Amino acid sequence: MTYVTLGVSLNSQTEGNEEYVSAINRISIYFPEWLLNPMYWFAPIFAMTKMGRNFKKDVEIIHRFDEKVFERSKANFVQKKQLQKSFDEGAQYEEEAKAKRKPRIIDALLDLHVNQGLMSEEDVIRDAEGGMFAGHDTVAHAMSWTLYFLGRFPEVQEKVYLELQEIFENDINRDITIDDLTKMTYLECVIKESMRIYPPGPFIARKNPSEMKIGNYVLPANSTLLISIYGIHHNPSVYENPEVFDPDRFLPENFKNFHPYAFLPFSAGPRNCIGNKLAMVEMKIVLANVLRNFKVYSLDPQDKIVTSFAVMLTPISGIRMCVEKR
Repeated sequence: MTYVTLGVSLNSQTEGNEEYVSAINRISIYFPEWLLNPMYWFAPIFAMTKMGRNFKKDVEIIHRFDEKVFERSKANFVQKKQLQKSFDEGAQYEEEAKAKRKPRIIDALLDLHVNQGLMSEEDVIRDAEGGMFAGHDTVAHAMSWTLYFLGRFPEVQEKVYLELQEIFENDINRDITIDDLTKMTYLECVIKESMRIYPPGPFIARKNPSEMKIGNYVLPANSTLLISIYGIHHNPSVYENPEVFDPDRFLPENFKNFHPYAFLPFSAGPRNCIGNKLAMVEMKIVLANVLRNFKVYSLDPQDKIVTSFAVMLTPISGIRMCVEKR
């Protein structure tokens, strides 16, 4: 995720104590305690606590890292732009450069900053941080829950595998293309239904810029509003039999009848997740590669899975599964 966002490889799978990764993980651990302790909601008090001091240190670690990445990325971006101008065949050079360059979110942000002047340096750094923090573990959780449901419902897993066989025909092990991803319609339904039942982010918060009336209640301006994504996804007035795993809900002919805000794993509206399409691509690629090589089996029924409502909807004791080579 760090490479896609910032263009930097952290090797976090093998170097778990890397300072930047550790700082992000610690902040994720602080969050539930901060949320549940009203005393911490007052910034001056929080700043005096041990957690508040550690939180500040970790935020500074993240800021320093991202600012260094920004400076290096901007210098490279400007250098490439100047080099492009020195070529008479500028258009051809740009096309060749685009073909060789791996897409990174920070490049798109730098284009808005350097070429279009629509974003400040601070905007670019904070948006890159947001993409990194919001995407570093959410996709992993979503894929884990999807594999869990595939392991619980072998008939669904088999249907996904048949779809993959149809897509890849006689070369089931070839690389996945963009065209292949667009054909994984049932796999996408399974992913979405898994995210409906277990949304990686169970709630989001917003502030109302002006006074707002809801029913008989008047909310003052700048109130913090918590929106329960989990609650909406499990509301029987929104979804019939909400506790039942049914990927067919998300077939186009069925989902068109739902309210636009019935499905909110990536939030919605102008402040929805900027990485939602990237997340779906990541999940399809990983899950398709797993399922065309292995069968998965879940070992525990759903009522034995205890979840924690922290930053993400996390299985407290993990998810026990078995895999079998196809």
